[in-house]
Amino acid sequence: MKWLLQLAASSAWNRRFALSLVVLCIGLSTFLLLAIERIRHDVRQNFAQSVSGTDLIVGARTGSVQLLLYSVFRIGNATNNVRWSSIEAISRHRAVAWVIPISLGDSHRGFPVIATSQAYFQHFRYGNRQALAMAQGARFDGVFEAVLGSEAARRLGYRLGQRIVLSHGDGVLEANDHADKPFTVVGILAPTGTSVDRSVHISLAAMEALHLDWMAGVPIPGMAVPAEQVGEHDLTPKSVTAALIGLKSRTAVFAVQRSIADFEDEPLMAILPGVALDELWDVVGAGERGLMAMSALVGWSVCWVWSP
Repeated sequence: MKWLLQLAASSAWNRRFALSLVVLCIGLSTFLLLAIERIRHDVRQNFAQSVSGTDLIVGARTGSVQLLLYSVFRIGNATNNVRWSSIEAISRHRAVAWVIPISLGDSHRGFPVIATSQAYFQHFRYGNRQALAMAQGARFDGVFEAVLGSEAARRLGYRLGQRIVLSHGDGVLEANDHADKPFTVVGILAPTGTSVDRSVHISLAAMEALHLDWMAGVPIPGMAVPAEQVGEHDLTPKSVTAALIGLKSRTAVFAVQRSIADFEDEPLMAILPGVALDELWDVVGAGERGLMAMSALVGWSVCWVWSP
């Protein structure tokens, strides 16, 4: 046995360069596989932790994955809005404990703007049912006050008291800036590791004030409403993009979902976040498997090329 080990060691030493390359390529392929698996796991975990404690998400009828993406992750756009009267009717349902209305469509230097109510800070949960916390300042109270997510504040270098201008849509065109109605940063949220960090938060009244002199996505000629005059108008929202709903008892989730689907005033749908997230993973599952196969193929190819 001893002479076999000596022979193997001698052979390995004589072919040390080729053997080192084989070990290197095996390590590289293993690293690729582990790195992709780690990325896949982290992405799934981050998505799963983005919303917690929300029983239903309500929006206009569309695909369940699309509703989840734009309402929670700020990806994509809504096909239609939901009338405010419908949100109020849903909030009066005997099984509903709270409702967080959200309105999307504006942005600030590439970061999405989300208009919502104080219920957002009271009831929104992420991760292991963790509540939102303020790192600096306080929640918005006035019409032209904004609360920034941690990443938005860090990347833009903003501080409390900073004046910012929001833009209609994606903000590519300077003509779409709401320059006549600047906002003041009054708060910065603590990091959450979710899409909240990349958002600019304002009130629903603020979103309505921004668009008093807009129609169909463009300013109305000759009808500019100065910021100091918005208080003279009714700032009750006419519609919102979606709503997050919490129930008094989770046993009522399917009954409430069915009643929303049968809503008579307008076509609506309600999705369970967990179920919609599973559907999303089914969609991207093929891509994940292809990526894993590609990394394995790369590792095998390197080993084959460099092996003696």
